Amino acid sequence: MSSKHVDRLSMLPEEIWLHILSLLPLKFAVQATILSKQWRHTWTLLTNLNFDGFHPIHDKQRLETFVDGVMKYRITSQVNIFRLCYVYWSVRKSALSNWINEAVRLNVRELDIELIRLELPLSLFTCKTLTKLRLSNGRYDKSGWECPCPVNLPCLKILDITVYGDPFLNAFKLISGSPMLESLSLQILLHSGEEEYIFNIPTLKRMKLSFHNCSDTNKVVLNVPNLESLYVGGKMFSLFVMEDVSSLVAATIKCHSIYGRGDLWDALLKGVGGVKSLSIGKVPYISYISPPPGIPNMSRKVKQLVLEDSWKSKEIVQVLESCPGLEHLHVQKSAEFDWIAPKLVPACMLTNLTTIKLKVLGDMKCDVKFLEYMLGNGQVLKRVTIIWKSICNIRQEIMLCSQQLLKLPRASRDCEIYVNETMLRSTGI
Repeated sequence: MSSKHVDRLSMLPEEIWLHILSLLPLKFAVQATILSKQWRHTWTLLTNLNFDGFHPIHDKQRLETFVDGVMKYRITSQVNIFRLCYVYWSVRKSALSNWINEAVRLNVRELDIELIRLELPLSLFTCKTLTKLRLSNGRYDKSGWECPCPVNLPCLKILDITVYGDPFLNAFKLISGSPMLESLSLQILLHSGEEEYIFNIPTLKRMKLSFHNCSDTNKVVLNVPNLESLYVGGKMFSLFVMEDVSSLVAATIKCHSIYGRGDLWDALLKGVGGVKSLSIGKVPYISYISPPPGIPNMSRKVKQLVLEDSWKSKEIVQVLESCPGLEHLHVQKSAEFDWIAPKLVPACMLTNLTTIKLKVLGDMKCDVKFLEYMLGNGQVLKRVTIIWKSICNIRQEIMLCSQQLLKLPRASRDCEIYVNETMLRSTGI
């Protein structure tokens, strides 16, 4: 700092400034080379090729010219990451094929492509070094993409794909050709076939499935003995059959609607009832002629339950009664002025439930009756946390409500109350 002529950036070790530049989209990494003479040609050494950073107002031709130049003048023999994601753009088929072919030749490890009218070269589907692959059509593009058969991706561990139409033209070919797959994220859009979706993947540990506008004649069969985490989202149109999910620890169920098929909801929840951590979105409304679906009895293994998207009090009670071994409850409640207490205190509140986290989106006064019941009957409660987001004068509202909360009787002497992570005390917050 004492000298005005020392180029301190150039004095950094090569591995440090290469790492710094590799964290940037390549467009900005190239621009950053003007900061130091020694960096002038460093972009040719970068192994992370992230081509994000071109604004939509720019000409697509400028993007293609830039990518062509980068792929032509590279002097390294390795590409770790090749990323090209533009939800509103397409590129020439020949250009994309050339770029991916070159990335494969340079032993690419991670490939992330999102473009309109996605067409992929054959070399991608037999890449021996690929460990992570993400493929998606651009936004509003329903043309879909296909892959040849057979597929051979011997090192692929992470697969994240969005497909339009028949997943047997692409998704299941990729899955069957990836013997080391550990993480799968699959979103299926606009498919009305009658096939069964059978996932027989012994190596899989994490799975995320989302279905939108698919037929209600499909069946999803999970034979994934090493699966630890499962997410199911979108619209519930399919019957889930859990052939083997013996290692499942955590599950998230966020389905928008069922349209008269409460049995699908019941089957799915029963199938994941043995997990330790369960997160459920809003209980889907079936139709005005059918009652809302219930919560089937869970096993005592369910220790943590997260209820998202504004649950009503009676629904929360039903869940508590269904989870006798529950220890931790996280809930987002809808604003209700009337709280109807159950006739019998749920078993988990007498023996296991130790923490409650309540997310309040509006007036917390609406939830005082609910909190009064939970505090007055939770025999082993240790902590109740209230996360309150209010558009009102939040400090004043917290002070008023905290005084009321402190007056509520507590069945557990060890129970502490926190509002926005601050513990309430008899003298105030």
